[in-house]
Amino acid sequence: MLYIVPTPIGNLKDITFRAIEVLQSVDYILAEDTRTSKPLLQHFNINTPLHSYHAFNEHNIVEKIIDDLKNNKNIALISDAGTPAISDPGYLLVKHCIENNIQVQCLPGPTAFVPALVCSGLPIHHFLFVGFLPAKKGRQSKLKELQQFPYTIVLYESPHKLLSTLHDLKNTFGGNRKISISREISKMFEEHLHKTIDEMIEHFTKHSPKGEFVIII
Repeated sequence: MLYIVPTPIGNLKDITFRAIEVLQSVDYILAEDTRTSKPLLQHFNINTPLHSYHAFNEHNIVEKIIDDLKNNKNIALISDAGTPAISDPGYLLVKHCIENNIQVQCLPGPTAFVPALVCSGLPIHHFLFVGFLPAKKGRQSKLKELQQFPYTIVLYESPHKLLSTLHDLKNTFGGNRKISISREISKMFEEHLHKTIDEMIEHFTKHSPKGEFVIII
């Protein structure tokens, strides 16, 4: 069995009892960055062996993992924070498991865009999750595509690219478009802002962006 195990995006209390049980019981854990995951596992007295699994090695080791699963190993996949495979590695391994008739279970748990959507005050009966925009190639074409989408749009962004992305959004949607920005969800300085794009640009020009951001358009 491959278990997809969400881990806290902020407050460590957001982990589930079931997640702890699975991480304690599997043969080994695949982690996006073992240095990030070790403190979390130590906090919950999880001593399961930890192996590195990330975007730069997944193609090289996926067959080895599949072989282990075929040999009745139980393996858990975690990312640095949140639910694996959502803007994080995981898709390739799940795809290979399905192709090889290996069972996959994804535990319910933390992911950043759900609380950001709920707190946005924007219509969320239909929405498009985009994740991170392309850094360069295809960025403008993606923005033009999103301009035509009739429902709410969800983006992720890092602090050092936030202002640049807000300017791109202004050029695409206009400065008066109302958006919501959430940051540091489930952490000490959690914040949800509801402003126009122009007002967001003004705000983050005065206040240097810190933390990880979810943008709701």
